[in-house]
Amino acid sequence: MFDFLDSGRYDLLGAFWVTVQLTLYSAVGSLIWGTVLAGMRVSPVPLMRAFGTAYVNLVRNTPLTLLIIACSLGLGQTLGIALGGETFKEIGFRLAVLGLIAYTGTFVCEALRSGINTVPSGQAEAARALGLNFFQVLTLIVLPQAFRAVIAPLASVLIALTKNTTVAATIGVAEAAALMKDMIENEAQALFAVFGIFALGFLLLTLPTGLLLGWVAKRMAVKR
Repeated sequence: MFDFLDSGRYDLLGAFWVTVQLTLYSAVGSLIWGTVLAGMRVSPVPLMRAFGTAYVNLVRNTPLTLLIIACSLGLGQTLGIALGGETFKEIGFRLAVLGLIAYTGTFVCEALRSGINTVPSGQAEAARALGLNFFQVLTLIVLPQAFRAVIAPLASVLIALTKNTTVAATIGVAEAAALMKDMIENEAQALFAVFGIFALGFLLLTLPTGLLLGWVAKRMAVKR
């Protein structure tokens, strides 16, 4: 049933390694961008709040496939933005990461904003009474507690991001979903085996992540 794996025609580990790289780069970028958006959403500056709210509501409700294609066609082919990539493969990978960051950052933002709401307002008021400005209150007092409160929701976002990397196949990124499509076309007689291999692969990527971050969430939970 699995004889087609011995032919050397399919680089299964390489495809999943691309998926892992997409996940890691996008996760780091989404965490940074989501934190910036969360700061905008709670900012005392009306313009920043308006931008953060509009961005989150617009991008979060836009299909990820549309965002990825827009990055490829709009930024890559129309504007010629390569993000430092030299080959088609590198450019596609980096544009896919950009699209995933733009999309996933909105979910990180909302998770963080819910964590910010769990921090007692008296702590921020006390910090302001000591002379701290908004940025200092946010970074020194509020966000450290907010992150501890939302580790579990962020774990769910990371798992969703891992599965969302399959959308990168739409612009030619050679990750796991792209290889699965190729194998389905060429190995129709082993359809269930192909599905089983990739289901197991994604399970091995997401299950340890959920268990580890669930354990970290319990250890880091804020005692109130």
